[in-house]
This record gives sequence, C-alpha cells and structure tokens, in this order.
Amino acid sequence: MTTMNVKLTGTTPAPAYAKQGDAAFDLFLNIEESLTLQPDQTVKVGCGIAMEIPEGHFGMVVPRSSLSKRNLLLANTVGIIDSGYRGEIMAVIRNVGTTPEVLNPQDRLFQMAIIPFTQVTFHPVDELSETARGEGGFGSTDTKAA
Repeated sequence: MTTMNVKLTGTTPAPAYAKQGDAAFDLFLNIEESLTLQPDQTVKVGCGIAMEIPEGHFGMVVPRSSLSKRNLLLANTVGIIDSGYRGEIMAVIRNVGTTPEVLNPQDRLFQMAIIPFTQVTFHPVDELSETARGEGGFGSTDTKAA
C-alpha cells in the first residue's frame, strides 16, 4: 500500500477507507455551520484536506452513491486533482431540485480515488489505423431487437 501525506486544513477527520478493498475514500464538508442551498443555487465548499498525491497519479473526486437520494450534484460532475496541487480540495455543489437542501458540517457527499495515469506524446498524422469499430460513435455498439 502506498503512503500519502495529507494536511488537515479544517475540523474534518483524516481520510480513511470505509472498508478493506474500497477504491475511494470519503471527503467531508469543511463548513463551520449548516448551509441551506436553494434550488438552482451553486456553492463552492472546502473538504478540509490538502494532500501530496504521488507523481504519476491523480485524485478523482466523484459523488458518493448516497448522493442520489438528494437533489445535489457535483457541479462539474468529476473533479481531477493533479499531483502538483497542494491547496485544500474543493467541491462545487449544485442543488438541482425544487426544494432547499441543507449541507451540514462534515457531511460526506463526495469521495476520491487516487488513480495512476500515463502521459503521452502526441504525434499528428493524416490517418489513423483501422479498427472493427472505426468511427462509430455514441450507441454504435448497441444491438437492435429483431
């Protein structure tokens, strides 16, 4: 298991995986008091943590599955945290419902996975190699009922 340095920047607890084998750990809202988010309102909140993501990795912030029970979304749908970033992890939350939603200190709305990646060098060409799929786009591999 890789060790990662983290700096707590608020009153939120240190990150931890809920269960052995989990791919992501929860992020907690770093707010001092409850905040009511009106319909169509967007707010940026901190998660109370900064970290040293290892080189060759990035942090991917996504909603927790329990967020589907509320009318809240991660405004940019997925957050990418690069390994060179050292500031507090932030989240932009949007109320997409028709009623107010209350955010409470240390709510767990989002989670983060640390993921390895490969950087590539780009080589412009006039043609790409042939594949069975070719240029088939959205839905091109769906099967149709007879």
